[in-house]
Amino acid sequence: MSFAFYAPQKTKFGGGVVAEVGEEVRRLGGSHVLVVTDPGLVKSGIAERLVAIVREHAELVEIFDGVVANPMDDDCARGASLASDMKADLIIGLGGGSSMDTAKAIAVISTHGGKPSDYFGADTLRKPIAPLVCVPTTAGTGSEVTPFAVITDSKTRVKMNILDPGVVPTSSFVDPELTVSMPASLTAATGMDALTHAVEAYTCKLANPLTDALALKAVRIIAGSLRRAVADGADLNAREEMALGSLIAGFAFGNADVGGVHCMAEAIGGFYDTPHGVANSVFLPLVTEFNVPSDLRKHADVAVALGVDTAGMNEAEASAAGVAAIRQLAADLSIPKFSELKGVKESDFGTLAKLAAANVSADSNARVAGEAEYLELYSKAWAE
Repeated sequence: MSFAFYAPQKTKFGGGVVAEVGEEVRRLGGSHVLVVTDPGLVKSGIAERLVAIVREHAELVEIFDGVVANPMDDDCARGASLASDMKADLIIGLGGGSSMDTAKAIAVISTHGGKPSDYFGADTLRKPIAPLVCVPTTAGTGSEVTPFAVITDSKTRVKMNILDPGVVPTSSFVDPELTVSMPASLTAATGMDALTHAVEAYTCKLANPLTDALALKAVRIIAGSLRRAVADGADLNAREEMALGSLIAGFAFGNADVGGVHCMAEAIGGFYDTPHGVANSVFLPLVTEFNVPSDLRKHADVAVALGVDTAGMNEAEASAAGVAAIRQLAADLSIPKFSELKGVKESDFGTLAKLAAANVSADSNARVAGEAEYLELYSKAWAE
């Protein structure tokens, strides 16, 4: 048995902890701070609230709000140019996974130079990145604690990964109160994203005892709170549980891996600009069902964690009931069908299957799958 575990120097969780970010900036010695976020958070006032907190401890604070749903290498380069112009010595990622992944890429370029594509792949960094603080405003991606930055190559429209322990944020502040403004549809998609992380972390080939414990705990928390968070966005207990479940799932998959759901989702994310959470939500039931024969015991464990009463069932029956529970959850949350997603064409499935099979996480999937299997899965998802 051999494995490694990576995490930020500090992870602070709780309502109101965003107020402590300024003090963290002071602790890390940041004087010129770049806040990386999206236009929606600027419009909502959340970005300016954070800027005001940071300004109490920094000489200069500027905002880069050029983040898009599936971050592009060109956008990261523009943010890095602003960081260079202002001589930023600390980066803050504020928002969902797109903002945090963009912030990671900017922090890499700030110390390494070049462009994002220079660092696509595993273990490509030569030295530490700029100090990076992440503040999530969604409960889904877990990017605030992971060693990944997923960036779309603007030329190929393929999602690529900077996969290196060096991109784990220096510190993260998870404040559930920041997620209250999320609309129901975004709450549903990001919540299913977090569930995908937990399920794939537990069942993938790179799972280890630490990630197993975290992943199952995350499944239990998310399964027990996601419907409530979607039904009533002001339910602070549900928001807190979802933020916690997402965080724990982030620790799990950030130290194991994901699998086929992400392979398929990232292919359509790059090709059609489909939001990542939506894409994962669409494929989670289908790929989980495909993976069940690879490990009946683990998939039966997932069913129990989802809240399924498996008394009297054998492992195969329990696993099937777990898949049914995921399908029902997706239906209850009004997750769209694959055929309903914008831009999707059946004629593209061959290309998508190739992209999925070439994904960096393809070998980690619980069950062996290549182009033929992914083509069949895309076709099955389309038929559903």
